[in-house]
Amino acid sequence: MLLVGRKGGPEVRLVPAEGFDLATVNVRGLDRDALWKNLALPIVVPAALGGGLRIIDRFKPDVVLGMGGYVMAPAVAAARMRRIPYVLHEKDVRPGLATRFFAGGAAAICTTLPGTEKRIDNRRVEMTGVPLRDGFVPRTPAAPARHLLITGGSQGARHINEAVWAALDELRKRFAEVVHVAGRQGAEGVERHAAPGYRGLTFTDDMPSLVSRADLVVGRAGVGTIAEATAVGLPMVLVPGTFGGGHQEENARAMVDAGAAVRIADADLSPTTLVAALDSLTPERLRAMAKASAAVGRRDAAKRVLAVLHQVART
Repeated sequence: MLLVGRKGGPEVRLVPAEGFDLATVNVRGLDRDALWKNLALPIVVPAALGGGLRIIDRFKPDVVLGMGGYVMAPAVAAARMRRIPYVLHEKDVRPGLATRFFAGGAAAICTTLPGTEKRIDNRRVEMTGVPLRDGFVPRTPAAPARHLLITGGSQGARHINEAVWAALDELRKRFAEVVHVAGRQGAEGVERHAAPGYRGLTFTDDMPSLVSRADLVVGRAGVGTIAEATAVGLPMVLVPGTFGGGHQEENARAMVDAGAAVRIADADLSPTTLVAALDSLTPERLRAMAKASAAVGRRDAAKRVLAVLHQVART
């Protein structure tokens, strides 16, 4: 197995440390928020494709797995040019540009959330879920909720942080424990708001232990947060981010439609609306949301993706 990543990306440090082989290409994606940053793409893209071809020709894979996003493009494009079968994995409800571009030639497409299959033009689409690390064990959360987990994702979320700190006194009245992953940019606020019943963190690499203790999750609608919460079967209050073309809005809508979450628009988020949303979750509603969350979750996602890869490689 060979992993292909971006030159200079965090994978350069993380992948070899876990004992896997890594090849890198110099690649960048289309920036929708700052179009001027795309001026170098006519130079970068052909060079990245050449790098992908060299990797494919050297390694000679039986099958290629593209995990979504622009980083997969050089290797997947090279696989298509060399007529090597490839499988795509799409994490968001709204497929990204790279997934849409390569979908037609994919041997199969694995998805994470309900609704993606309606947006992809491919005969074989399977909802496998997103592979997670070990430790996300299904359980029945307490209702009413006693342990509240708040997370802005790997980078933190400034708007959520500000609302949480402003509402902290009210949150501490309602929950036995409030665990808040604020991101590194929230370090000063975490220290300033230290109080009994509030555990503020700037970063954690052990989300399984935090999720295993939580009864309710508040966070952005990134696929990582959703996948971890549904793997355990936790109800969610989602505040989708407005960046990246608003793809998180559709992730949140899928969870609301499934009955696993309630949504607060980022523009409407305030200490008052946050507390009101939490107060609206009666024990009966929390139990129903937890059941719906568990129904969406895919704890065996890695095995499902592997089964698709093995089947494609054999045909």
